Amino acid sequence: MTTYSHPVYPHYFADPFVLEHLGVYYAYGTGLGAQTNGRFFEVLESPDLERWQSHGGALEPLEVGETDYWAPEVAFSEGVFYLYYSAGFGDQGQRLRVATSSWPHGPFRDSGVLLTDDEPFSIDAHPFCDLDGRWYLFYAKDFLDGERIGTALVVDALETMTKLEGRPRTVLRATHDWQRYERDRMIYGAPRDWHTLEGAFVVRRQNRYICFYSGGAWTNPSYGVSYALADHPLGPWREPEPAGPHVLQTVPGMLIGPGHNSVVRGPDGLDRIVYHAWDAQRTARRMYISPLEWRADSLTHAVPVVGHPTRLAEAGLGATEDVVSRDG
Repeated sequence: MTTYSHPVYPHYFADPFVLEHLGVYYAYGTGLGAQTNGRFFEVLESPDLERWQSHGGALEPLEVGETDYWAPEVAFSEGVFYLYYSAGFGDQGQRLRVATSSWPHGPFRDSGVLLTDDEPFSIDAHPFCDLDGRWYLFYAKDFLDGERIGTALVVDALETMTKLEGRPRTVLRATHDWQRYERDRMIYGAPRDWHTLEGAFVVRRQNRYICFYSGGAWTNPSYGVSYALADHPLGPWREPEPAGPHVLQTVPGMLIGPGHNSVVRGPDGLDRIVYHAWDAQRTARRMYISPLEWRADSLTHAVPVVGHPTRLAEAGLGATEDVVSRDG
């Protein structure tokens, strides 16, 4: 299996999403602001998931003045590229939007549609196309009821690529302590024991659906990526036992805050997991790619297993050796 050095791109590149289109790979990521061409969301191109060339920003800024643009993902349907993202002011008023382009590099221009105008906070849009051609949008929103309040995952059907059905179903709510973001977080006008599930990404393998997600706070050693399983994109979804981030987790001195992943098949037809992790100085998130293997669980279904990079270089951007098996 092909392995890659880490990180695969030396500059800031958070929330990485990789799209394969006509044998070419395009990566889109959250950046530090508008790129040199005046657009948001840097877009990279690669023939092999290893060598990456930047094409600057992909998204034309909105005219309404939002300052923060988060977590782009791109879908291709009937000759049009759709870029789903959130825009707002820091962690206030983030809402989901969609932009369109005729080319994977962009420029993408906003469609003028607020996909979640009835939500005070919604982020991390993930479009998923099922085998029957139906599209769904997974995303994260805030819940203020229940035992563990906080940001959690929902899914809604897309009537068109720019219109939701308007009946979001809960995918996952926080159920364990490792998913806690912060105690006594001041939010919605009061201190709250806040939990966070975000960054949903769905694949179909062996006739069932796997929803990857990130949980907790990256500053905590328990932070990482886990998954849930379902027989239909609308659920119901179930988490594996025991509790914990089963796919990626912070390993002190080795891997810091791995999260917000996507999955793509490499040129060899095998799955890769794409994610960000922090550099040794905790000043920037950068893009990592690791092999993603599938192993049988107790029900003989495939479950994800990922390798992780070796120890971080003391002065560098991250690990410089190839990934190794998590079990090895």
